[in-house]
Order: sequence, then C-alpha cells, then structure tokens
Amino acid sequence: MTGFLTRVFAILAKEFTQLRRDRATFAMILAMPVIQLMLFGYAINNDPHHLPAAVLVQDNGRFSRSVLSALNQTGYFDLRQSVRSPEELDRLLMEGKAQFAITIPADFTRRVVRRDRPQILVEADASDPSATGSALAALAGLPAVALAHDLQGAVALPKASAAPFEVVVQRRYNPENINAYNVVPGLLGVILSMTLVLMTALAVTRESERGTMESLLATPVRPIEVMIGKLAPYVLVGLIQTSLILILARALFDVPLVGGWLPFALGLMLFIVGSLALGFLISTLARTQLQAMQMSFFYLLPSILLSGFMFPFAGMPRWAQVIGTTIPFTHFLRIVRGSLLKGEGLQGALPSLLALALFVATATALAMSRYRTRLD
Repeated sequence: MTGFLTRVFAILAKEFTQLRRDRATFAMILAMPVIQLMLFGYAINNDPHHLPAAVLVQDNGRFSRSVLSALNQTGYFDLRQSVRSPEELDRLLMEGKAQFAITIPADFTRRVVRRDRPQILVEADASDPSATGSALAALAGLPAVALAHDLQGAVALPKASAAPFEVVVQRRYNPENINAYNVVPGLLGVILSMTLVLMTALAVTRESERGTMESLLATPVRPIEVMIGKLAPYVLVGLIQTSLILILARALFDVPLVGGWLPFALGLMLFIVGSLALGFLISTLARTQLQAMQMSFFYLLPSILLSGFMFPFAGMPRWAQVIGTTIPFTHFLRIVRGSLLKGEGLQGALPSLLALALFVATATALAMSRYRTRLD
C-alpha cells in the first residue's frame, strides 16, 4: 500500500510540475472564469435602457415637450438627436445610429385640445427584437400619463374619456419580430470565426509540432509565400460556408436578403482574411495545438458575448461597448445585418469596413513579424 501511494504522489507531483511550467495554460485556467464572471455579471443585460432615439418634432408646443419628457423618464429612450426631415430619420435608423425614430406631427397641440386623439409615430429598428421589446412595451402607458399635468382646467378631459393621443408603433426591418431574422445572419460571423481562426491556428501549429514547417522553410520558398499558400485554401472554405449559410437562411428560415451585396462582399472578404491572419498569429504564439485551441476560444468568447450577437449591444455598459468595438466580429455583424436585413449601402457600412481593414492590416503585420522571429 505504501508503494502504491508513493507512485501515485509521484505522478501527481509530475503533473503539477508540468502544469506550473505551462504558463499559458495555467494563466487561461485562472483568467477564463474571471472573464466570464465579469462579462455575465456586469456587461450582459437583456433589458437595455437609454437606447438612442432620433426625434422629428413638427409641433414645438408645450404638449410636445411634455411627451418628450415622458419618453425620457421611462429610461428606455435617449433622445440624443433632433432632425428636420423624415429622410434624415430613415437614414439614422438604417445606419443603426438610432434605435428609434419618433415623429410628433405639426398639428399635435391643436388636435389634443380639440380631443381628436392625434397620433405619434414611433419607428423601431426591430432587426434585433430583444433590444426593442421592453422599450416598446413601455409605450403602452405613455398616452395616459404624458399630459396628465398639462390637461387641467378648461382643457381637462372627462374622466371616462380615452387617452388624449395615440402611439403608433412600426417595427422596421422585422415587422413580425421573428428572432431568426436577427440570429441566423449573425451565425455567419460565429461560424466563420470558429472554423477559420481555429482551423488555421491548429493547422500551422501542427506543422510546427511535427517539424514539417521548418523543413518547408529550408526550401527556396519564402515565408510570405508559405503563409499565402497555407491560408489561401481556407478562403475558399469560408466562401463555401457563407454560400451554404445564406442558402439555408433563405430556404429554411425565409430570412429577407434585401440587398446591400457590395458592402456585404467587401466585409466578408476582409473578415475572412482577418480571421485567417489572426489564426496564423495565434499559431506563432502557441507552442502546442492545445494552447492554440485555448487561445482561439479566448478570442471567441468575448466576440460572441460583446458583439451584439447574443445580447443587445446598446444594453451593455460603456466600458463593455468600448471593448466590443475593438472586436472585428462586432463590425462584421453590423455589416451583415445592415446589408442583408436593411439593404444598407456602401456609405453606411463604410465605418465598419474601415475597422475591418485596420484589423486585417494589424493582424497580418503582427503575424508576419512574429512568424519570422520565431523561425529564424
């Protein structure tokens, strides 16, 4: 029995020694639960408040100001932009700069006084139903309380009368609140990230473990040629996956692919190349395939949680939004949803395209620099 325990403790000591020497794995063991706790505890919010709203006020009377104040007091609407035309409202809604577009008509005050029950139009970007659901539900009680302090005396309404005005809600880009319209296009980025980053990181690391990469570089082939040759097949893999997902999204879920194909194609190519470059960079940092897999998931977890794919981006605290903005998946997701669901053009997608181009340039430069340093 003593010999058995001695051998067991010897194996235990060996394993702990190996774990202590594998600093990358040990760091991820400690970092991953902390990151998940911080993200789920502080960053994730299924009931977003202070959503950006643009307002077109065609009646500057006291009643209009009271309605806007009541909207602001709900906590769901951040009336940060005032526009002068319906066209500007449409543009802000399409480009994602406003979650809601609110229009108060020119005869609002006069019709309230005459008890004609005027209508206020609230247009919501419903491409992400979870981001707007609670805010739209809060509008149900707005007509009954917004003008309670204004309708006194001669303009007071009878107690049994209906509310002084109506709120008409239009859900743009997803009028039926079908969640698949939001999730399925976003899955394209998740699948491309998981397959391209992980496959590239593992493929190159496997070559290094077996010693075949060094043998390849001993030939007259230059490092940049090796990198292009290794990654080019995965570009085709990404294009095949994209075609398959779009076909199934239309055939099985009836996702409305309304257009915007030019920004989508540009964003797709930038995202594929950037993901491959990132996977190649991970392979230069990892010593084993296990470390490459761990580093890949270390990138994928924040990408899924902080990009707006699973949880509303506008509902995250400011610090989480800053981190999410640095993640390439966030910008690719905006391009996919903006182009396929809204028909957004190249001008609206330009900021996200520039962000992806910067990501590609940075990841490629770091991968090439690290690659040469490692193999020299």
